[in-house]
Amino acid sequence: MDMPVSDTPGGVGATPFYLPQGGEIELFERAHRNALPIMIKGPTGCGKTRFVTHMAARLGRPLYTVSCHDDLTAADLVGRHLIGDGETYWSDGPLARAVREGAICYLDEVVEARKDITVVLHPLTDDRRMLPIERTGELLLAPHEFMLVVSYNPGYQNLLKGMKPSTRQRFVGLTLGFPAAQVETEVLMRETGIDKPLAERLVALAAGLRSLQDHDLEEGASTRLLVYAATLMLDGHPPREACRAALVEPLSDDPETGQALMDLVDAHIQS
Repeated sequence: MDMPVSDTPGGVGATPFYLPQGGEIELFERAHRNALPIMIKGPTGCGKTRFVTHMAARLGRPLYTVSCHDDLTAADLVGRHLIGDGETYWSDGPLARAVREGAICYLDEVVEARKDITVVLHPLTDDRRMLPIERTGELLLAPHEFMLVVSYNPGYQNLLKGMKPSTRQRFVGLTLGFPAAQVETEVLMRETGIDKPLAERLVALAAGLRSLQDHDLEEGASTRLLVYAATLMLDGHPPREACRAALVEPLSDDPETGQALMDLVDAHIQS
């Protein structure tokens, strides 16, 4: 089964750009120093994955990122027996590799995975810090440097897809929101190279779009989408159409809502 997993060795290349919103960097460092797992909550596109990538590089630790989905099972995380060259051999999954290497394992949108993954996460998130591999009989003890990080969007939780209280209480919690206007403006300038006045207008537009959340929109415009819009503009795409493509179309399929969003665009962005 193909898995959306990436591994990034710590200390290779520049540390990914990240502007802190508050005390999240200090909290993450202290959690890592004290071998505590951490749970990051926040809306789509607010910077959760960028933050974890930044912290892995900052701490000089390898990072294994798993994008969780409905079909993700405990075996996908831990590993499985494979057949090759006429023989069967064991292949570690990303969680097992992270434990062996003392890496950071990041489970993005963890509530999307099947419920059986909690069976393997629980022993890693208490004082045992171990990963039993039932299929091989091996018991991996996590080194002090190993860290488990999970994230999810609380706005998408429901009775069928939510993190059980007994699981949540195994983590240190951190909530990230969309950055303050000044921070988000600087992020856009640093990420795309656009000038400050245009960045400020895009951030003001995002604030207007986000005010419609829970009314006409399920979610507000993410910082990621603002970066997309700015990137298109910088490449010469007409500003109004860049906002349509990067902000309006991804946020709604409803024609009336789309027109209302374009009215907001026209109020903030010059053609």
